[in-house]
Formats: sequence, C-alpha cells, structure tokens
Amino acid sequence: MKTALALSLLFFTSSALAAVIGKDVSYKAGDTVMKGYLAYDDAVKGKRAGVLVVPEWWGANDYAKKRARMLAGEGYVALVVDMYGNGQIAENPQDAGALAGSVNKNPPLAYARFDAARHFLDRQPGVKKGETAALGYCFGGGVVLNMARAGMPLKAVVSYHGVLATDMSVKPGDIKPKLRIFHGEADPIVPPEQVQAFKTEMDNAKADYMLVAYPGVMHTFTNREADSYAAQFGLPLKYDHAADKDSWTRTLEFLKATLK
Repeated sequence: MKTALALSLLFFTSSALAAVIGKDVSYKAGDTVMKGYLAYDDAVKGKRAGVLVVPEWWGANDYAKKRARMLAGEGYVALVVDMYGNGQIAENPQDAGALAGSVNKNPPLAYARFDAARHFLDRQPGVKKGETAALGYCFGGGVVLNMARAGMPLKAVVSYHGVLATDMSVKPGDIKPKLRIFHGEADPIVPPEQVQAFKTEMDNAKADYMLVAYPGVMHTFTNREADSYAAQFGLPLKYDHAADKDSWTRTLEFLKATLK
C-alpha cells in the first residue's frame, strides 16, 4: 500500500513538474545569432503575458534559466535574453566585465539586442503581444532600467541589485512602464549617492516607480551562488534568503497587478 502511494505521489509530482517546458532557442539581432532560453507551462491554455529575463554579467547561465522556469510556473512565458551574442557565458569577473562593458558602452547595440528578444517573445504562439515585462539582475537590472529610459514598450520593469547610474537623459513622460527596484542598502557596488541620484532622476521623470531597500543586504542577494562567487573571486557579494523571498513575492504581486 505504501509503495503504491509513493508511486502515485511520484507520478503526480512528475506530471506537475513536466508541465513546465524549458528549451534553448535562437534568434537574430542584426547579423548576430542570439541564444536564449524559453520557458512556459504547456498545461496553461490560451495566450498569456511574456517576461524577459536579463541575466547577471555572467551571461545566460543556469541561474537566469531557473528564474525563467519559476516565471513559467506562475503562468507566464519567459525568455532569458542573450545580451552578448552566441550564448557567451563568462567564467570569471575579467571576462564578465569585458562582455558587460562592451554592451554598456554601446547603447544602440544593447537596445537592438534587447528589442530582438522582445520581438522573438512576442511572436511565440502562447504570448499576448504587448503584454510584456522585463526582469533584470545586477548587470541585467541596469539593462532593463535603461530600456525603460529609452522608451522600450514594456508594461513592467523589475531590477534586482541592479546598477542604477546612467548616462542617459530622461524627460518627464519618457518612462512608460511601471518600475520596481530591489536594492541592498549595504551594496558597495551601488552606493547611497547612486541610489539618491536615481530617485531624483525618477522623480523628475515623473516615473511610476517603487524602490525597496533592504537594510544590511549586499549585492547579488537573490542568487544562492553569491557566497561562492565571493569566496572564489573576492567580490563583495552575499545571498540573503529573506530579501530574495520578499523581492520575489513582491515581484509576482506586481506582475499580476500590471500584466493582463
């Protein structure tokens, strides 16, 4: 009897997990092949909102894919965005910094690559065209905020421990999506003066935004690998379970309220 029950539970658990499909996909930005990752729940019927996930400076790695699958489990179609081209992934801070810098120093390139991913997601059969949000982590947080500044047609934008500084000039009314920014107050990479400058920028732009700051929390607080990266590379990173959980809960509430 116990064996039958265990097999029954295993069957139903496996069936539930099997509903979320994750697969590598390719699309083009200009002449460059971009290699992303698409996740969706094939048990969900009809069209639904899409969410773009822009990874940390390491590139479209397993962490970003995990977040995409989590979003798929909530009923969205999620696409991990390749910002580097050809699915490049960095294994150390030097390579990651070079790749991220090549994108940050070329705003038209960043815009084109993000926009290519947005159009690819819009074309998916299960996606409601135009009902699109973007989530970004660290480097990706800076990317999605810059996309909002540049007038990208998004409904919602969420940044987690993202860089808040920018060289872009934003006028009142330029920022269309609603914004949520999750920040660690003890993050030395995004110091208080950068946070204050961001608030001033958003207020002047009359943006619809909320910045949530977690006391004592450091950079990369959503990623369980943060402590490993800190030990391996000497980076000022630390995972924080409470901030991770709270920011994700708030994100899901925000997406539900913003996307149709």
